Amino acid sequence: MKVRCLFVALFLFGLVAPATADIRIYKSGSSWAQIESDGDVYINGSRVGQIESDGDIYRNGSRIGEVESDGDIYRNGSRIGQVESDGDLYVGGSRVGQIESDGDIYRSGSRWGQANSCCSGFRELQLVAAVLLFFDSSFSR
Repeated sequence: MKVRCLFVALFLFGLVAPATADIRIYKSGSSWAQIESDGDVYINGSRVGQIESDGDIYRNGSRIGEVESDGDIYRNGSRIGQVESDGDLYVGGSRVGQIESDGDIYRSGSRWGQANSCCSGFRELQLVAAVLLFFDSSFSR
């Protein structure tokens, strides 16, 4: 009972972080995608998929890939890239972009967009990288 009361007190005073907040991704200045705290992915307001807590990525109900805990990214069972802890994003061995700790997103050296409520932790970097690679067909080109 004492532990529960202590946790509630710490939570109320902001000393324990709540579950991951929704992440909103802006592309060219406009709201483009949202990753909800339960992993649901919305593009332009429509639910298009989910990123599960184990890293499995689903689009329209079908499993299309995975982002592993070490940052390796797989599409249909084949490794296609990696997101590193510093936010560097690689596809096919080449650096295609970076997700900075303040949420700024760069593609090929140019600012591409912004992820709000992101990216202080590696899990958030993984979520944003998964959305960029699996839900935006032009990001890794």
